[in-house]
Amino acid sequence: MANHVNLVKLCVGVDSVEDLAAHIKHRGGRTTAHVTRMWPKQEDALLNGGSLYWVIKGVIQARQRIVSLEEYRGGDGVRRCAIMLDADLVRTTGAQRRPFQGWRYLKPEDAPNDLPKGRESEAELPADLAQTLADIGLL
Repeated sequence: MANHVNLVKLCVGVDSVEDLAAHIKHRGGRTTAHVTRMWPKQEDALLNGGSLYWVIKGVIQARQRIVSLEEYRGGDGVRRCAIMLDADLVRTTGAQRRPFQGWRYLKPEDAPNDLPKGRESEAELPADLAQTLADIGLL
């Protein structure tokens, strides 16, 4: 059993994995930061191999490995958490998620699998089949 935990977060303002990849590339460097108001209580487990899974248009589609958590203070002086992420974006199998605010913990056994290298996406399921699978909790 894995002894790490992941985070899952809505990727607001992004329409596709390609958009997210372009945003990461634009920022340059080997790490990117996502600043959040709350500091994760399970810091040690996150830093023991955890990733941030991105929900794009209602579906987890990609993840980035969490490198570190760093203190960040904006112009207002409020302490925030900068989740430092590896710039490599790993595509995952799709997993539907309902909207939520902030981030949530995601157990490794509940995380979607990575897609094989070089595979851009999964084949689309027919909409009615995808909805039925989602309704019974299988997608």
